[in-house]
Parts: sequence; structure tokens; C-alpha cells
Amino acid sequence: MTMIWIVEDEERISAVLTAYLTQAGFATRSFTDGQNIPAAAAAELPDLILLDLMLPGLDGIEICRQIRRSLTIPIVMLTARVEEIDRLVGLELGADDYICKPFSPREVVARVKAVLRRSTTSTATATTSLGKRCCHAGIELDHDRYEARLHQHLLDLTPREFKLLGILMENPGRVYSREQLMQHLYHEDIHSSDRMIDTHVKNLRKKLASIQPEQEFIQALYGIGYKFNMGD
Repeated sequence: MTMIWIVEDEERISAVLTAYLTQAGFATRSFTDGQNIPAAAAAELPDLILLDLMLPGLDGIEICRQIRRSLTIPIVMLTARVEEIDRLVGLELGADDYICKPFSPREVVARVKAVLRRSTTSTATATTSLGKRCCHAGIELDHDRYEARLHQHLLDLTPREFKLLGILMENPGRVYSREQLMQHLYHEDIHSSDRMIDTHVKNLRKKLASIQPEQEFIQALYGIGYKFNMGD
């Protein structure tokens, strides 16, 4: 049975989510403190984590950051803070979706199902469409291990950065519009600004440049989109 962790310090909200998710056929486990979540997640590997942003112990941002260092467990963040910077930071760290309070429990269940479905589809796509390994211009993507290396140097990429790099490397030189990249990364299940693509590209460029600053791997075409540049 699919296991959903609910990391939420408001017991009333946690109880409601537990009831709706259980009714939908999921197994659940609830936590009110974030301190031990990264270690527990690594040990038990839940299928998805509903993660509140404001928690005692460790907050949701730090939990997400620690989990994403080694795991690809789907994470849906819950918060009453709706500022755009929080949305960008949460998704940049690798959260798969972001739900603002107050919310409908039925909506949460629907979004959980969508993220799980998208996660399964993305995993299948990584091994069938892109292949287990993809190598271009000194960059190697290992989809089995979810690792990216540039000239044997490990790149610390978020899951979305990894997927974005894989999409661009699949067809070097092909130009992808922001809308196309949004569809690949978020599908129709999340309502996000296409500025998210610019944020991911900026972070990718910075990480690649830290190892090979003279090469512009991801080239922007003004008003059109982005492409992977093989170089000379």
C-alpha cells in the first residue's frame, strides 16, 4: 500500500488529511516535529511526503534540502505563506508541488495522486526515452542513480534541475520554449509561472560554471527559449 507521510504540527489539519487519505486508499503516518524527518525518510522511504513549511525542530525548507541531497521521494509542501519567493524557493529545492492554506482536503488528495502519477511517469521516461545514461560535452547523466557529472565532478542538482538538463541534452541544439519545458517538468498538474524555468536554468548554469566556466552549456535565445550547446 502506498505510504504517505504527513509532517504537520497542527494536529487538526493532520487528522483531517489522515482521514481523507485513508479513505482514498493510502496508508499514512503523521509527524508533528521536523527534526528527525530526513533520517527517518532515508531509512523507511515513504512514497510521498506532505511537508508543512513551518515546523518545530527543522522547518520544511531545510527538511526538503536535506532529503534532496540523496533521495527523490516526491514532496508536496503545505504552507500559509503565499509570497512568490517562498514558492520559488520551495520548488527550486526540489518540491514536486506546493499547496497553500487554507485548502480543500479533496484537493490535497487529488494533488497527491497527480504527483505520484507524474513521479511514476517521469521515472519510466528517464529509462526509456532518455536511456539509462546520456553523455554530451563532458556531462554524464546516470538516470539509474539520478546523478550528473561534469568531467567526473559530481553536480549537486535538484530533481527538477536534473530533469531539465536531461531534456535539453536529449536533443542537443534543439530549441525548447519555456512552455514546452514547463510541460515536461510540471505537466498540467501544477500552476506555475514560466519564470520557474529561468530560475532552474540560472541555477544549472551556476553549477556547471563552477566546474567549467568557459563553456556556456545552456544557451538562451531571446524571446524563444533554451537549447543545449555542444560547444566547438
